[in-house]
Amino acid sequence: MSLTVKICGLSTRETLDAALEAGADMVGFVFFPPSPRHLVFERARELGEEVRQRAAKVALTVDADDATFEGIVEALGPDILQLHGHETPARVMEVKRKFGRAVMKVLPVERASDLAALPDYIGVADRILFDARAPKGATRPGGLGAVFDWQLLTDLDLKLPFMVSGGLHAGNVAEAVRIARASGVDVSSGVERAPGVKDIDMIRDFIRAARASASLSPLPVYGERSDRGSDPGEGESPRAHLSSNLRNQPLTPTLSPHPPSPEGGLRRTGERGEGEEAAPLNEAKN
Repeated sequence: MSLTVKICGLSTRETLDAALEAGADMVGFVFFPPSPRHLVFERARELGEEVRQRAAKVALTVDADDATFEGIVEALGPDILQLHGHETPARVMEVKRKFGRAVMKVLPVERASDLAALPDYIGVADRILFDARAPKGATRPGGLGAVFDWQLLTDLDLKLPFMVSGGLHAGNVAEAVRIARASGVDVSSGVERAPGVKDIDMIRDFIRAARASASLSPLPVYGERSDRGSDPGEGESPRAHLSSNLRNQPLTPTLSPHPPSPEGGLRRTGERGEGEEAAPLNEAKN
């Protein structure tokens, strides 16, 4: 099974085209006003028409009401509805039934106990996305550049596809795929030069690195684990296909949850880039 690569939070034709031309399998559009990536319906319509079935269109929502879903479906015509809030299994089923779209449910992860809710969504959601839990007081539930411990997913044996998100970038996506053995990866802030501002070269680098990692790490089929090794072959490296300015980044999430800061060096957990918010408000992505 090939690795599914999703670029989320796209808001311009140029960056959308870059993602599509680089081979993204899914392109994500955010419908959540507190996010710097939020789209109005008219803009979503324009971008959706640009996709032209070259990738699956994903609409990211946070505890959206039916009127919001109706507007999204009419404007974007999404293939997948991504539910990134506190939606219950009953609400997930209701959304699927009412709007006739596949549903990807996001589960926030910080510790092993956060996976306790997972069984309730099996057989309800079509796909699961594991994302780093937002800190208390954050204005949105994701797109914050935070990572979680991918080792928490190593013993999962799901019977449906699952993806990993949260703090991914071209320098650590290979390690995320190797450890979590997810069938897909999702990135937003990791391909941005500022919150909400996607960078074309970073998009290309991420997709290239993700594809390279998939060739080195056997991927599960609908969550089934492979017992084959996933280390690079002799002389190979997950970095081999990266642009030169990314090859020196560490792969481990504890050292590099963010892409390099504009001033040089690596940002660590909790360090904000220019223009990033100091976070007050309720827990709630992108």
